[in-house]
Amino acid sequence: MVLNFVWLGLLLSAFAAGALALAQGDMALLPKLMTAMFDAAKTGFDISIGLVGIMALWLGLMKIGERAGMVDLFARAVNPLFRHLFPGVPRGHPAQGAMTMNISANLLGLDNAATPLGLKAMQELQALNPKPDTATNAQIMFLVLNTAGLTLIPTSVIAIRQTIAVKQGLVGFNAADIFLPTLIATACGLLSALIAVAVAQRIPLWRAGLLLPLVGLAALVGALVVWLSRFPPEQAAQWMGVIGAGFILAVVALFLIAGAIRRVNVYEAFVDGAKDGFGVAVQIIPYLVAMLVAIAVFRAAGLLDVLMGWIASAVAAFGLPTDFLPALPVGLMKVLSGSGARGLMVDVMQTHGVESFAGKLAAIIQGSTETTLYVLAVYFGSVGVNRTRHALTCALVADLVGLVAAICVGYAFFK
Repeated sequence: MVLNFVWLGLLLSAFAAGALALAQGDMALLPKLMTAMFDAAKTGFDISIGLVGIMALWLGLMKIGERAGMVDLFARAVNPLFRHLFPGVPRGHPAQGAMTMNISANLLGLDNAATPLGLKAMQELQALNPKPDTATNAQIMFLVLNTAGLTLIPTSVIAIRQTIAVKQGLVGFNAADIFLPTLIATACGLLSALIAVAVAQRIPLWRAGLLLPLVGLAALVGALVVWLSRFPPEQAAQWMGVIGAGFILAVVALFLIAGAIRRVNVYEAFVDGAKDGFGVAVQIIPYLVAMLVAIAVFRAAGLLDVLMGWIASAVAAFGLPTDFLPALPVGLMKVLSGSGARGLMVDVMQTHGVESFAGKLAAIIQGSTETTLYVLAVYFGSVGVNRTRHALTCALVADLVGLVAAICVGYAFFK
């Protein structure tokens, strides 16, 4: 419902600006709005179709990992941590497996693959719910961690960056150079989400089984940051690209080797998973086209410049830099709609360049935050929960921390 008002507001305000310009004798704006509208629709289609091959690749690899038992292995590895985070879920309950698969998909940045797995996890958790219309502590913890989910590989964002780089004629472009900044930003959001829910549910965070993994993750990320800080910005960016690409290739190799050891027909598994790639890419076409069209006419009417000018004045009044502002709408929209934020990210990359600071920052924000209102509405709605208790508050806290962290990390690495 909120997104409906946002979309209507963007379009109708642009049309109103066009009508006002016509009344003042400006006959150029209305044709400009129409051209922007049709160009944006074509762009949305082209980008979505460009994702088919990449999504087919990753969904095929995920199927290999699933049949090779890597998901089960990961479930056993995180079981000690889950016991502390979800004390109300019995050991070995199907909800643990479903949550693990959802988290695995989120770790690899496969948003569309994670959604059905998350819905399955909610159904399993609902089976343990004594009050079907009220969210349990386990459901709230799962959803808030989901909205601030740690992303090791922002696959969809990398795919879009690569597609746009090709369209912009960039040679040797490394779309994975946002890997480490995204990891740091999303880790900050995840930690804030965990603390917010733990405080609300009175979960002691100082237990070794919970504290040690968090300390280990923080130490690893901190060590990478300290090591990269020794290099000039250009060389640090190159190393980030190498680390990101190396990690992705290592995951691919791990899945393939595990499949070979388990005597899985990896080719057949890959093909079975890749068949869904076209469907996933086509599924986002209407959402991407709708938002790109609204953004394009809003920008063509000059209203986005006016809005950003107001925000820039407010930011400058506090003595802060303003070159992050073109990417800021991505973070604000991400709370409402993933497809809307994706459209804004694409718009930033096309307007400022995929290799610009604004383009990189928009990618980091998109890869390190989640669609809070959408996730809460869809996941709770799928099991008939209408009393969400402290879920929304904790999720919004994590969103704010994640957005601020993404901006700070972007300046640290790319400025």
